[in-house]
Amino acid sequence: MEIMVELLKTIIPLGLLMMGMYFLAKTFLNKQYEQRKLELNSKSKEVITPLKLQAYERMTLFLERITPNYMLLRLYERAELVGDFQAILLKEIREEYYHNLAQQIYVSPEVWEEIKTAMNDILSLVNQSAAELKPDDGAINLSKRIFDKVVNEDIDPTKKPLLMLKQEVQELFE
Repeated sequence: MEIMVELLKTIIPLGLLMMGMYFLAKTFLNKQYEQRKLELNSKSKEVITPLKLQAYERMTLFLERITPNYMLLRLYERAELVGDFQAILLKEIREEYYHNLAQQIYVSPEVWEEIKTAMNDILSLVNQSAAELKPDDGAINLSKRIFDKVVNEDIDPTKKPLLMLKQEVQELFE
């Protein structure tokens, strides 16, 4: 019995010491893991943040370039007839879109949907405006028709996605 008591006197402190060492080692390893995780996260942000900013810049530029007012001013001298000008406008919008298609991986799905909606609304605006004119009318008439619709019907398809892009960029720095 005395051997058992002596054995317990040795085993219990040794067991407590082992448990203490276990919890100390576990805490240390968890801290190391969290620190490593933060370092990797920080390095990842160093690489991803510039790419995301570039994507936001490109999508902003895309939206500005397809905004009817700017697009018409930039392209109106390239055609003489409504049909030709319509084709040029549609081609320009689609090329800009396809050129920036990969940027969708850096913006939220909601923003990307708004960008696509804006593009489709502008395509629709061009097509509807052209349909209201004769194919052999001058290209300037299509410009005027689109300008009239934008002003009179207060159409601004790029406004909402531009605001959403700006909000996402601000969230990157919060």
